[in-house]
Amino acid sequence: MVSRDGQRWQFDAGTLSLELLVSGGPGQGRVWEVLHEPDDLGVWLRESPLAPLPALRVTVEELARIREFRDMFWGVAAAVAHGHPPTAEDLVAINAYAGEQPVPQLDPATRTREWKGPVTGTQVLGAAVADAIALLSGPHLDRVRECGGDNCKLLFVDTSRPGKRRWCSMQRCGNRHKVRAHRDRSATAADQGDQRGHGRGEAADHA
Repeated sequence: MVSRDGQRWQFDAGTLSLELLVSGGPGQGRVWEVLHEPDDLGVWLRESPLAPLPALRVTVEELARIREFRDMFWGVAAAVAHGHPPTAEDLVAINAYAGEQPVPQLDPATRTREWKGPVTGTQVLGAAVADAIALLSGPHLDRVRECGGDNCKLLFVDTSRPGKRRWCSMQRCGNRHKVRAHRDRSATAADQGDQRGHGRGEAADHA
């Protein structure tokens, strides 16, 4: 991830469907849009949980549908992060985007996973929808979180064992919180020191 001030930091959304949200979004999320053209999807996929994929074949219509699903799922996931389970209408809307998925095969010679291409935009969408369905119906539904940083709306699923993740990244919002807390403690200590010094001064004046 790269912030507006040029800072680079690592963000792990924990799952493909939430990772897709980082590519843009509705409303104010438009300023972060990266999926402008079909080729942009290939660039995004290089850093996605689906990587590495073979050649892509994405149409303008497929990209538009991927963006439509992403924008709709933003609202669903944000509501879940604030303790509101998806409604029946939400699930119907998600199901409407279900389609084919890219399916890897095993290479008989190397016994490693390989993709058969070209992968279509419809398949990428299908993978994201399937992931969203698995998230909303799985054991981590109550682990969907919104970053605790000021003015940070990034969503992630907390897959850590203790389930205490608060930040999109310790490199960014977590570090900002630590710096702010340190400054607050220093300011409090300085104020207390001033008050003690003032008290001793008053005592000396009355001596």
